[in-house]
Parts: sequence; C-alpha cells; structure tokens
Amino acid sequence: MNKDYELIDSGEGEKLERFGSIVLSRPDPQALWRKNLDEKEWKKANASFSRSETSAEWSHKLDKWQIEYGGLKFWIKPTAFKHTGLFPEQKANWDWMREVLKGHEGVDVLNLFGYTGGATLACAQAGAKVVHVDGSKSAITWARENAELSGLADKPVRWILEDARLFVGRELKRGNKYDAIIMDPPAFGHGANKEIWKIEEDFLPLVEDCIKLLKDKPLFFIINGYSAGYSTIAYQNVLKVLVEKFGGKVEIGELTLAESSSDRLLPCGIFARWSK
Repeated sequence: MNKDYELIDSGEGEKLERFGSIVLSRPDPQALWRKNLDEKEWKKANASFSRSETSAEWSHKLDKWQIEYGGLKFWIKPTAFKHTGLFPEQKANWDWMREVLKGHEGVDVLNLFGYTGGATLACAQAGAKVVHVDGSKSAITWARENAELSGLADKPVRWILEDARLFVGRELKRGNKYDAIIMDPPAFGHGANKEIWKIEEDFLPLVEDCIKLLKDKPLFFIINGYSAGYSTIAYQNVLKVLVEKFGGKVEIGELTLAESSSDRLLPCGIFARWSK
C-alpha cells in the first residue's frame, strides 16, 4: 500500500479511496460485488460523489491538495465528473515505461490525450523528451502544475493544447519522428476547438498515422482503454502490425487496484503495449 493512496473498499457500484489524508467515495460500475466494510465506515468519507437524472455532485466541496504517488507528486482535486486528476492504476504502466527507457538517452516520446501528466512525468523523470498533447486547457495547466510539484518543471516537455488528430497530422507534414507513443483515447470527447472525437470512427486512423510517426527503431507504443467497451484483444490486433514491421511483442492485460481490506482486485481499465 502506498502511504498517500489506498483503495480501502469497493462494492455495490462504489469505491472508497484515500488520497493522502482525504477519503473519497465515488461510483464505480465495475464493483459488482458486496462491500466488505460496514456502511458506517463508508460514511466517514470526507466527501462522496452521487449522480441522479438531474444532477451530479460531491457532498462536500474540497480544495485541491497534494500527494506523492509512484515516485511523483500530484495535485488532487475532485472534479464535476467524479475524477480526482489521478488514475492510480496507471502506476503499472509508469513503472513499465521507466524500465523500457532505462539505458536510453534522448528518447522522444509523444503522449496523446495526456490529461494531468502522469505518463509524461514518468517518462521525463526517466530522461526522455516528451511532447504532451491534450485538448483541454485546464488539463494542460494541471499537468504543468504537477510537473512543478514533482520537481520536473525544467525537464524537456512540450505542452501542446491541440486536438490529437490535428497535431499528429501536422507532425507527419513536418517530418517529426518519435521513439515511443502513448495514447489514452476516450470513447467520446472534444478537441481544443470543439472538434468531435468518436473512438469508433477516429481511433484506427489515428493509430495508423501514429505508426507513421515512429522512428526506424522505436521503443514502445501503449494504448490504454477505459470506457469504450473494447476487449484487450481488439487493441492487441491493432498493434500486431508493429510486430510485423519492427519485431518485438505485444502485451495485453487489465489495470487493477488491490483493496487494502481484502485480496480483491478492482478492474480499472485495459492496456495493450508493444515493445521491441
């Protein structure tokens, strides 16, 4: 268990988490089982998020606070969409990327849909040069604040506020190339100028364009999946072209969090990652 993060309990469509000294209760549709802890323990949460047909809100308004997690520091801030700015299950990917980057210098990494910067900071910490792209100005600001908090503000990171597809298209025209690419595409979203993103229409063309951005001897390509409903095998099939082109292998799996109150794992998302 990390000193600043803990999945305390889950069940009945909810999860109970501790971020630093603050405990939050949030909906989680994956938690189909019964809770382990008594309801009185859940009611001790500093804030809980509830959603109805007419509203979605936290029971108490909380200011942002900082925690340390996965060797990095983050500002935690409950948002109107139930998120906190940190997806703790991604630590498994951060550790994997750090390991792949070990021993390599001057690696160019492209992080698309970069959100609040966890993967960007992990790569920068490992010595990579990172281009971080997101369509949300507030997410870019948040990621830069996390970089400063983590002591990484002087690392070679370019923060790009732009639609991922438009940026990749421009990079192809500019002839820029990358050693590694990370993407965490939503099922549906908007770009910086309200461009519409639909994963069923836009995902495959974006991946194909990203593959064209890879250098002759790339290091890795990661795709994360959350709410789109796709199987890990679907993402694996998309990345098999990299094996045919460069060799290496594709790993697939689920991102999970272990409860501190039991031996249960909470499924949080899926990944497919190719490496040489």
